[in-house]
Amino acid sequence: MMGVRPGAPSSTRAQDFRGTVRRILDLLRRNPLRLASVVGFGVLMVAGMLSIPTVLGRATDLVIQDATTESGLDFGGLARLLGLAVALALATFAITVLNGRTIAKLAQEMAFELRADADRKISALPLRYFDSRSRGEVLSRVTNDIDNLTQTVGQVTQRIVQGLLFLVGVPIMMLTISPLLTLVVLLTMPLTVIAARLIGKRSQPRFAKQWATTGKLNGHVEEMITGHQLVTLFGRQAQGAARFKEHNEELYDNTVRAQWVAGLLGPAMAFLGSVTYVLVAVVGGLQVAAAVLTFGQIQAFIQYTGQFSNPLNMLAGMFGQIQSAVASGERVFEFLDAEEQQPDPVSAGTELDTVHGRVAFEDVSFRYLEDEPLIEHLWLSAEPGQTVAIVGPTGAGKTTLVNLLMRFYDLDAGRITVDGVDVSTVERERMRRRIGMVLQDTWLFDGTIAENIAYGKPEATREEVVAAASAAHADHFIRTLPDGYDTVVGAEEGSLSAGERQLVTIARAFLIDPSILILDEATSSVDTRTEMLVQQGMVALRQGRTSFVIAHRLSTIRDADVIVVMEHGHVVEQGDHDELLASGGAYARLYEAQFAQPAIEEEDPAGK
Repeated sequence: MMGVRPGAPSSTRAQDFRGTVRRILDLLRRNPLRLASVVGFGVLMVAGMLSIPTVLGRATDLVIQDATTESGLDFGGLARLLGLAVALALATFAITVLNGRTIAKLAQEMAFELRADADRKISALPLRYFDSRSRGEVLSRVTNDIDNLTQTVGQVTQRIVQGLLFLVGVPIMMLTISPLLTLVVLLTMPLTVIAARLIGKRSQPRFAKQWATTGKLNGHVEEMITGHQLVTLFGRQAQGAARFKEHNEELYDNTVRAQWVAGLLGPAMAFLGSVTYVLVAVVGGLQVAAAVLTFGQIQAFIQYTGQFSNPLNMLAGMFGQIQSAVASGERVFEFLDAEEQQPDPVSAGTELDTVHGRVAFEDVSFRYLEDEPLIEHLWLSAEPGQTVAIVGPTGAGKTTLVNLLMRFYDLDAGRITVDGVDVSTVERERMRRRIGMVLQDTWLFDGTIAENIAYGKPEATREEVVAAASAAHADHFIRTLPDGYDTVVGAEEGSLSAGERQLVTIARAFLIDPSILILDEATSSVDTRTEMLVQQGMVALRQGRTSFVIAHRLSTIRDADVIVVMEHGHVVEQGDHDELLASGGAYARLYEAQFAQPAIEEEDPAGK
């Protein structure tokens, strides 16, 4: 896998806050029944809570009214009002519990669907996407950012629905008591909106930076863990720790700034709420003194004032969390919106059901970056059954060449044909089923050795697996393991040596019986004796198959039918081993650099 290439997009600031919120709402609307249940429960819950102040206000007026009459206090009427208030409170509590459970399911269904979308996206993205980003950055988007988004949705959805219903219902209840006091309360609303917009504009870019920095930190940690042995070997622990400290301090700084700016909204809302409360108390007191309102009505109105400001204060308290979730949502949607690889042709036929193996690169051009050409106007052909060795200095385009054949990348110009069929007109899966590939970097998934060998042919029998391992000269060492073919290994599991892991991947290629074989430094991790055994197996495997062998050790490709020498994306020489040595060109220089021994003159001890 190639390293991170320059030109990768950077998510350091908010791009579309409103658009992201709309997309989050669209995700919630994927389950309309459950979302309708949330809104319905919210309406019942708010209706119950709005009724309680009115009931308590009537109870207060009943006590004051009976206190001024000779008949005394109506305990029966008071008990009925208080009982109604308790019943409303219990019903509201029960509805709140049901609503919380419904919202939890809604949020987790959203998380489930986002993870499923991310999994499908990973399969649809071209290799170019992963070449331009660290694995930690991608993992951060599909794990941390999705978790942050969905957890916040679960925590704030009920409060947002409840708050919006309160903002609609409370003014209606206020108007039934006093239009004048309602106007006093509503006069503070513009100030609240202005404060929220000013603080939101300053905090959202900081939350975007926070999560972008989180991705960089995760990428660094993933690299340090994956390359722990190499870091230790070169004594780079201190430099790694310094880099971690740099990312960690940047994350700390961005998080503190984001939370501090977002946290300003809470005190601002509390201040405006206090001003509103004072105004209501003064104007309401004057109206009670003038007998325009009763004590019970002003009591209920003050409670409604609290219910009106509570949602605003609650949203202000969660403002930072909401901004953080939207920033994560932007990163998730940016990943889901990434350009996918070109789709397979709809009319793809069965042209490659039987492959003879004639491969041709016809005027092929390709570059990773627009201003950095790599392969330009390349012509190359391989006849059925030929072994084509590709050699050249690092960066010449050798691995890129076979990646283009595998359609890991799409061409900028030209075409590649197999048996005369343009591979771009064939389904990728159909194309790749005919190709066996063994890479320099071994990869084993978590499972048994038998399952790893059968990865490309899961229906293979145990006999077929053992036969493939035997052909790759892996059977002997596998049988010496405690559980033999049932020994569990994994991507980072260390019970197998690098050479043994390579033999398992070679056996995997043997099993699928490919028509075209690609070996990218396939024997680079095995010892000399094992390499000789594998080479013998490769000779048998290559019989009747077109093979592309990328090698730096020229001793491994002397028997190749054609040796292709590449430099700077161009084929500079072609021929067999003897022809190229005799020509004295680029191949001869590479060969001499590997095998020529410097002449050492031995001095005669006698001085003669």
